[in-house]
Amino acid sequence: MATPHIEVEDKNLFAKTVLMPGDPLRAEYIAKNYLTDVIMINKVRNMFGYTGYYKGKKITVMGSGMGMPSIGIYSYELYNNYDVDKIIRVGSCGAYSPDAKLYDIIIVKDAYSESSFAKTAYNYQENIISSDDFLTNNLSEAAKNLNIPFTISTIHSSDVFYRAHGNVMVDVRDKYNCVGVEMESFALFANAKYLNKKAACILTVSDSLVTKEYTTAEERQKSFNKMMEIALEAA
Repeated sequence: MATPHIEVEDKNLFAKTVLMPGDPLRAEYIAKNYLTDVIMINKVRNMFGYTGYYKGKKITVMGSGMGMPSIGIYSYELYNNYDVDKIIRVGSCGAYSPDAKLYDIIIVKDAYSESSFAKTAYNYQENIISSDDFLTNNLSEAAKNLNIPFTISTIHSSDVFYRAHGNVMVDVRDKYNCVGVEMESFALFANAKYLNKKAACILTVSDSLVTKEYTTAEERQKSFNKMMEIALEAA
């Protein structure tokens, strides 16, 4: 039952709902600070995975790594090999809009990308793929119940972190109304669409391409608690 990337033999060790931050240390942080009766179920390539309970609900939290190829592998195997039904990406993003401030919460309604991921994998021709309405609504309701401000927006899923060609503010932000940029959601949503599963994404603004403000690596790992709490309540 184990895959080349996940060492779990018994698929019942996974919950039906998985929270998936990019950073495996953020997965560890969530597991140790919010879950009870936690067990580590994966450490292949240091991509830590944990299963425990949140308010009596079985939850798995596992890192995805950076970029669409990485989350593409892990989310596909969770859906296809381990019968996971729902994955909520819990990540960070860079702001394209001056209205998006550090630590603001963004719930993703759809992801735009120039990536060839979905076309190569599934011959999907569209460059915008939506999150699951049910999961996205759960995130919104959880945020409201916790009295945490948020926006629901389109995000740019990019294959590149460093860009020396074109004007992303004109070519992407203005053309597709993207509030910010990250590197994973488009692949996650494509996998979910193909496998008839559910996927959603909640992000915290970690830096701004407009103001040049940024958070530290430690802050990204440990200080995005509001986003984590929303995702756990939604799950």
